[in-house]
Amino acid sequence: MLIGILETGKVNEALVEKHGAYPPMFERLLGLAGPGLKFRAYPVVDGVLPASPEECDAWLITGSRHGVYDDLPWIGPLKEFLCAARKAGRPMIGICFGHQILAEALGGKAVKSEKGWGIGVQEYEVIRRPGWMADAPARLAFHAIHQDQVVALPPDATRLATSPFCEHAFVAYGDPEVPDAISIQPHPEFDREYGYDLIVLGKGERFTEEEAERAMASNGSPVHADDFARWCVNYLEAFARRRGAKAA
Repeated sequence: MLIGILETGKVNEALVEKHGAYPPMFERLLGLAGPGLKFRAYPVVDGVLPASPEECDAWLITGSRHGVYDDLPWIGPLKEFLCAARKAGRPMIGICFGHQILAEALGGKAVKSEKGWGIGVQEYEVIRRPGWMADAPARLAFHAIHQDQVVALPPDATRLATSPFCEHAFVAYGDPEVPDAISIQPHPEFDREYGYDLIVLGKGERFTEEEAERAMASNGSPVHADDFARWCVNYLEAFARRRGAKAA
């Protein structure tokens, strides 16, 4: 299966040498759970979109420092592409900004939240367990860094996990057992070092001293990145089986 990575943001230049770019982070994350997966990156943030949703078997939309409400020339075309990908029967996975723009493209709404920043390791309550994530524990934890949030879901979306800070944290679109797309607000692709360095970089500028200190203190907490990667592979395999059954 070929996964197209729609790169909607860049790693801060100060961190690139140590941590690399976003697409390799996702390749490492998903590659461990699905060693047969292949990847192709598209720098959407530079205005490069795939010619067709059918160029890849599935699509992953990365995080970004931009907001879905920003007046950028690639935002509208990306939303159109995501709608076309769903119509073409290509499964999608959205992360952070990818979560927000996927929700918007399919009929929801994302805004800059009055709640402020959610940074560090955040916890979420699991409220629905489709078959592809049937082994999910009661609570999940992931690295997070966001102040934008999805505030309204598309009519056919189902919440899978939530928190008091982030109501729509993990979502499935369509039939939750074999959804057309899934998306999550936090960052399963972040490792401990990158999460920490990102917070340090924004301390006193993007985040208050208090916010940063609290987030850095949480940074050593266990996260469910490997579980999320496995669920993504389970989801993609279930989607492929459904597509094969329809074709037969």
